[in-house]
Amino acid sequence: MIAIFYRQNGKLLVSQSESELSNMERNEVLWIDMLSPSSEEKHTVDEFLGVEIQSRAQAEEIESSSRFSESEKAIFANTNFLMPGPEDYTMEAVSFTFVGNILTTLRDVPLRSFTELQRKIIAMPQLYASGYTVFASIMDQRVDLDADMIELMSKEIAQYSKRINQQEDINEDFLLDINQLQENTMLVRENIVDKQRLISNMLKSDKYPRELQGRFSVILQDITSLINHADFSFERLEYLQETVVGLINLEQNNIMKIFTLVSVLLMPPTLVASFYGMNVPLPMMEKWWAWLVLLGFMLLTVAFVLYIFRKKKML
Repeated sequence: MIAIFYRQNGKLLVSQSESELSNMERNEVLWIDMLSPSSEEKHTVDEFLGVEIQSRAQAEEIESSSRFSESEKAIFANTNFLMPGPEDYTMEAVSFTFVGNILTTLRDVPLRSFTELQRKIIAMPQLYASGYTVFASIMDQRVDLDADMIELMSKEIAQYSKRINQQEDINEDFLLDINQLQENTMLVRENIVDKQRLISNMLKSDKYPRELQGRFSVILQDITSLINHADFSFERLEYLQETVVGLINLEQNNIMKIFTLVSVLLMPPTLVASFYGMNVPLPMMEKWWAWLVLLGFMLLTVAFVLYIFRKKKML
């Protein structure tokens, strides 16, 4: 699927056919957005631009030279867009190619930031003078979405903290939920740092319009702020995790304490019972009230052990 945004006779038009590129001039094209394109669509765009757009495998490489590179004709930039799921998040690679003032994007999944921006371009085409402006708008919206995700995570962390304070459902599953939230926080931070590296490299380039320098700088400041928020959220999750582990250990210690107390309480009565359970003559064995004396003595030993425990403040 392909969407070509171009200007003709002062109007912004949209085409979804790569064959129409042959009737366009480069200075007319603003943005070429490819969503899971066919080989024919990609080949046609490559010929129109005069450069080969990077493949998905190249876009997913983590080396700095693969994430951002320049040639005489083009700028190649790759980054990941985070896709929130019901339980965890996934990373989707997006490739940006700049040839002159044309932006070409390559992706495999629908992205909310791209869909919203396409609507804005159609509604207010005068705000988008070049592909670099489109790119800055994509980054702006992406940073806003990342900020929304961090805000949702902060609310989740607050809910977990409230449950801990109320000692509600503190168990191993609760600990696993916190661990999953930690993984999501690390993914969000990794995704934001990737954007920071991309914008920083763009600012070092001499190909982008200088009038966008201030806008890129603001985006970079927003990203730095989000990284600080993500770091704080991760530290808070570590604190919650340690608190949960401590509470679980306390609960287990209390259980072991109860078992130990019961064992110690039963030791003296068991000793007395074992003596009188032997098949040898012992005092009072022929008396009918002997069992009452033994029972009273056993209860006395239990009471004595309880007294010792309370005096030592072990209960």
